[in-house]
Amino acid sequence: MECCESAVSFLSWALVLGGPVYLLRQTRTHTPYGRYRTARSRCCPARLAWFLQEAPALLLPLMMLLLPGEQGGRAGEQGWRTGWRAGGRTGGTLLICTFMLHYFHRSCIYALRTRGQPVPLDIVLYAAVFCALNGFLQAHSLLHCTVYPQDVLTQARMAAGFLLFLFGMIINIHSDDILRKLRRPGETVYRIPHGGLFEFVSGANFLGEILEWIGFAVTAGSFPAFAFAFFTVCSIGPRACQHHRDYLKRFEDYPRCRRAIIPFLL
Repeated sequence: MECCESAVSFLSWALVLGGPVYLLRQTRTHTPYGRYRTARSRCCPARLAWFLQEAPALLLPLMMLLLPGEQGGRAGEQGWRTGWRAGGRTGGTLLICTFMLHYFHRSCIYALRTRGQPVPLDIVLYAAVFCALNGFLQAHSLLHCTVYPQDVLTQARMAAGFLLFLFGMIINIHSDDILRKLRRPGETVYRIPHGGLFEFVSGANFLGEILEWIGFAVTAGSFPAFAFAFFTVCSIGPRACQHHRDYLKRFEDYPRCRRAIIPFLL
């Protein structure tokens, strides 16, 4: 299959340019889900919502991975301007499986275990569209636009990025588990999280996810992957800051030494 250079470039730049716009929007208002949901919102149950909105980023890349076709094309031969020599599909396949690993957990495991509040239907729709477009972007880029050398699995950059991805995913899953255990089934109350990186930041789960996608971008070495990592920082970084301010207002005994997203700094 040929690389759709125009689509890859358009979607990547949409992430790069849309990130600061979304960040600016979140400095002025809260995205209305979770603790910021309005009473008038038409909602979807949390478990179904998380499955519907995250599943496209799992199913679309999986479908693309299983479809017959050769990696390459004109853009593939250029190696996404990295200068790498052509290799097999091993690197791209491993990376897209890494991408799908996150979304398998989100849509199939986290969705079944969450005790979160119902999610507004418009948020579910927007998130599903974003996951579908980004799933296509990352999968198509890795399988048809980026060519890796045969020794890609032994490169230090790929090893470092993959370890950072795993480290971030462990933080993200562990932090989500701490948050989930703060509530009994059916409860909607908020309590102060303790343990793990929550001892240092209010948004430990967000920090974990940011580290995941930075690690993914380092490993992939592609513009679309870095664009997604940048958008992630712009979108959930402010969310962590909002949560931090909410904790400080909600609890008089909230630890004042904690930061919002970066330990000891921010």
